[in-house]
Amino acid sequence: MSKSGPYNPLEKVNLGISVAEALLAQDEHSLEELQPFAGAGIYALYYQGGFDAYVKLAAINKTQGSKVPIYVGKAIPEGGRKGLSPMIKTTMVQRSTKALFKRLTEHAESIRSTGLSIQDFSCRYLVVDDIWIPLGESLMIARFSPLWNLLVDGFGNHDPGKGRYNGLVPKWDVLHPGRAWATKCQPRNETAEQIAVEVQAWLAQSPTLMQSRYVVREAEAEYKVSRFSSDADE
Repeated sequence: MSKSGPYNPLEKVNLGISVAEALLAQDEHSLEELQPFAGAGIYALYYQGGFDAYVKLAAINKTQGSKVPIYVGKAIPEGGRKGLSPMIKTTMVQRSTKALFKRLTEHAESIRSTGLSIQDFSCRYLVVDDIWIPLGESLMIARFSPLWNLLVDGFGNHDPGKGRYNGLVPKWDVLHPGRAWATKCQPRNETAEQIAVEVQAWLAQSPTLMQSRYVVREAEAEYKVSRFSSDADE
């Protein structure tokens, strides 16, 4: 028993953790070859390529399997029919929407517009009821501190539209130029080289990359602890 009281598996945060764990249990898919599917939910992107600033992160994903996401996100359905019970409404929306597939496709297009190779990216995704989507995403971000969520921000941004380019170019677009709309935004003081150095320093101190254990799915209802070899941390 903890000092804060007994463990309650039905507490909101614990239910959210189960959603995050379910995401990690999903099969890995090539981001380049995704087939259309229905539903909304959460997802994680993994990088295994040779971009210099990401070497430390990619080494873990290449040698130990995709364990450390570079980005975590969510896709929420636009809505459903009015007057329906929440359960029926959620079921109907999940069956009709392709929000999750659409979001992953948008990310693939962003990557293709840059010097990064789409072949170096994979993903896991989980179709889940709307109520758990934000919490599941938040817990995944808190657990893994994904690089593109916390440091190199802007990957998930959309074109702000005509007359709305007063904001700075996202750091992601400075480091990975190619999206046409980003060139219309205001320039940043940081250069790509400076951001790359910042990335390397951040990854070198990242608790996520420094830890030696991750929980991964082993069988249908069981979990095991996967230990990384020391080579992946060098």
